[in-house]
Amino acid sequence: MKRFLSVLFAALVLLVAPPSLAMAQQLTVSAAASLTDAFKEVGAKFEATHPDITVRFNFAASGVLLQQIRQGAPVDVFVSADEQTVTRGVDAGLFDAATRRDFAANTLVLIVPAAQSSPVKSMADLANPAVQRIAIGKTSTVPVGGYTQQALEKAALWDALAPKFVQADSVRQVLDYVARGEAEAGFVYRTDALLMSDKVTIVQAVGGHAPVSYPVVAVRASREPALAKTFIAYLLSPQAQEILKRYGFAHS
Repeated sequence: MKRFLSVLFAALVLLVAPPSLAMAQQLTVSAAASLTDAFKEVGAKFEATHPDITVRFNFAASGVLLQQIRQGAPVDVFVSADEQTVTRGVDAGLFDAATRRDFAANTLVLIVPAAQSSPVKSMADLANPAVQRIAIGKTSTVPVGGYTQQALEKAALWDALAPKFVQADSVRQVLDYVARGEAEAGFVYRTDALLMSDKVTIVQAVGGHAPVSYPVVAVRASREPALAKTFIAYLLSPQAQEILKRYGFAHS
């Protein structure tokens, strides 16, 4: 009898549930780790203007997210911190190339712990024997690592500094290593450094690499293709661009 009443109660709840709840759609967005803070606000604003839609974010290194999608992860929209990762996905037939848009840009910077007196005033100082650990993103999966390698190779420093590298799984992990003083220096995006301006100091903006551009694209296997396109369009809207600007991103 108790079981019957429980089933009956559950059925009644479904019958009286608000129509908006029954019709709610969920959009799953896999996005580069450096977008975490900005996208949480962007997602909230998007949901406010689309009350029947819930946005679920998955943040990680762009290469890791691509691997997840290759393995069948249910994702509607993919957002990368580099162009190459999206191109690999397009070539593999994972993404709808027609929906690809660049919506933001960033700057690679060299940082040091704010709490420590550092001998690092420029990239050349990384060769100083006092600098024993340099945090970088894994070059195979973390876009900031790829940009870092390009910049250091351009400056003819990559091979000489290689023994000092501490490789991280995301740009946020690089930031944490430097903020905690576990590395004497590291390479992150300007937007990440600004989030911990009390714990890390920007030494210089770094050049000699491909532009740091953020492309967004719809996943071919998406169960919500129309909704994915709606979200992509929103990222290019003045409202979303204003949020991104406040977090330090430039318009692409």
